[in-house]
Amino acid sequence: MVESAMVITISTRAAAGVYPDKSGPIIAAALGDLGFRVAGPVIVPDGEAVGAALRDAVAAGHAVVITTGGTGLHPRDQTPEQTREVVEREIPQLAAAIARYGDDHDVPTAVLSRGVAGVSGRTLIVNLPGSSGGARDGMMVLGPVLRHAIDQLRGGDH
Repeated sequence: MVESAMVITISTRAAAGVYPDKSGPIIAAALGDLGFRVAGPVIVPDGEAVGAALRDAVAAGHAVVITTGGTGLHPRDQTPEQTREVVEREIPQLAAAIARYGDDHDVPTAVLSRGVAGVSGRTLIVNLPGSSGGARDGMMVLGPVLRHAIDQLRGGDH
């Protein structure tokens, strides 16, 4: 069975058409390369729209939901807070591995990302940074573990 994945881009300016979404398509392409049926990227503004989009994606039964954007220190960056309202169990080491990968690859600002990874029902949710590089780096970390994570969520053996 081909699992579905959803990409949600969080950017008030991209949602308003001020500039194009560059990171969402990178994530969608990477998920497609991994064999997922990909929905999105859907672009939503910062804030409560993030939580609504996450709840809709979980209700739709996507195996994986990856967000991009809204994980920084700007006052409007609320993606981690909105994500924590939806996830039931966090996966802190996955979020830490994503930040560490960036830092290990000469992106010292990667440690400033406040991204969250967690599970809501049978859906894995991961926040990635909004930059193209952060999206690529995040998918380098996620690629090798997504199938195993989904298998675990479906009750597979360790």
